[in-house]
Amino acid sequence: MSIYSPPKGWVQAPHGGERVWIGLALCWCIILFLAMPYWHFFGKQNSTGESYRVTPQKFVERVKKFIDSNTVDTLKLKYGEFKVCEPHPGGDAYLLAKQWIWEPVLKLKKGQTYRLHISSADVQHGFSLLPLNMNFQILPGYDHVLTLTPRETGEFQIICNEFCGIGHHTMTGRIIVTE
Repeated sequence: MSIYSPPKGWVQAPHGGERVWIGLALCWCIILFLAMPYWHFFGKQNSTGESYRVTPQKFVERVKKFIDSNTVDTLKLKYGEFKVCEPHPGGDAYLLAKQWIWEPVLKLKKGQTYRLHISSADVQHGFSLLPLNMNFQILPGYDHVLTLTPRETGEFQIICNEFCGIGHHTMTGRIIVTE
């Protein structure tokens, strides 16, 4: 706040080039405002938005049941040994994020569609599927369902891209896609 009041009439209406720039800025704001909901509904980048409330304990039980009925192998990685699960094509696959692992390792068939259920048992995690640019926030208390159709074979790494504690750097998982 100034000690002295500004002189009378110091405020002037915009004129000439100022009006043009104000008009362009206003038009651009309106275009972006309308583009955001349009892109949300018609862009191909968003998930289906399907999610359900679930307690972390119930989701852990579902994952254990899934692992018990779909385990086909084990895979030894740098930070431990993990069960490899192969869900039925067209069926549900479960992936659990917890400090500091993703479990299980999923083995999927190329060209088949799966409903991937993802949740966290403890804190917020970030699901990032490499080398694809697929990122998703995983929250405890929600069963996020993503429809997934693998189009390439290979081994894809899952990393947590949301800091989740001291062992965050060890939080990696795998999705293996076969013919």
